[in-house]
Amino acid sequence: MLNTILHGDATDLPPLLIAHGLYGSGRNWGVIAKRLSDRRQVVAVDMRNHGQSPRTETHTYADMAGDLAEVVAAHAGPDGKMDVLGHSMGGKASMILSLHHPERVNRLVVADIAPVPYTHSQVQFITAMRSVDMSRVERRSDAEAQLAEAGVPRDLQSFFTQSLDIPNKGWRINLDTLERDMAHIVGFPEDVSGQFAGASLFLSGANSDYVLPDHRPTIRALFPNSHFAKIPGAGHWLHAEKPREFEAAVRVFLES
Repeated sequence: MLNTILHGDATDLPPLLIAHGLYGSGRNWGVIAKRLSDRRQVVAVDMRNHGQSPRTETHTYADMAGDLAEVVAAHAGPDGKMDVLGHSMGGKASMILSLHHPERVNRLVVADIAPVPYTHSQVQFITAMRSVDMSRVERRSDAEAQLAEAGVPRDLQSFFTQSLDIPNKGWRINLDTLERDMAHIVGFPEDVSGQFAGASLFLSGANSDYVLPDHRPTIRALFPNSHFAKIPGAGHWLHAEKPREFEAAVRVFLES
C-alpha cells in the first residue's frame, strides 16, 4: 500500500485523502493537511514511484486509482467513504478513483486539472534531476544550485529538492518509470466511462490555463454535480502560492 502520513484523529466528519501531483510527496501538503485536521482526520499519501511509496514498472491512472482505493478502504469512516482532494496528477487519479469506485468517495476536490489530455511534457525536469551530480550534494542548496544551472525555475528548485535522498545520493522519485509513462501522465484514459454523482469542486488558479471554459462540458458529463471556483493571483501551484485561500475554499466546500 502507499506510504501514508496521518494528521489528526478520526471524528464524525469523513476523513480527507490528499493525493499530490507529479514529482511531489505527501510531505509537500504538511501545513494544509495539519490545518484541515482540526475538524477531521487527514491522510496524505506518497503516490506510487514517489516518496516512500513502492517503485513500480507502470504509472497509469488505473494503477494510481487502485492504490488510492486501497488507502480509502484502510482509513475510511463507518460508511466506507472518504473525501478526496487531488492536485494535478493526483487530481486525475482522484477523478478515476471516483469514477471506478464511486462508493468509496464522499466529496471530490480537483485542484487545477481537467479530465482531458494535455500536450505538454514534464520530461525536461527528469533530465534536469538526472543532471545533478550527487557527489557534490551535501545539502538541498547544493542540488538547487545545479538545478538552476540546468534552467529549472527557482520555485521548482525548492519543490524538487524536497524529494532528495541525500544520505543515499539519489532521488525519492522513480525517474525511469515516470519518463517511460509520461504519455499516460499528461494524458487521460480514453475509455473512461460512467459518472460520479457526488459533489465535486474544480478549484483552479486564476492565472493558470490548465482548466479552461472549453473543458467544462467534459467535466460536467463525468461529474454532473460539479462546482467551479478560482483563486485570484494563483497559478497551477495554487495550494503553495495561496495556501490560506486554498484551505478556506476546500474547507467551505467540504463542510457545506
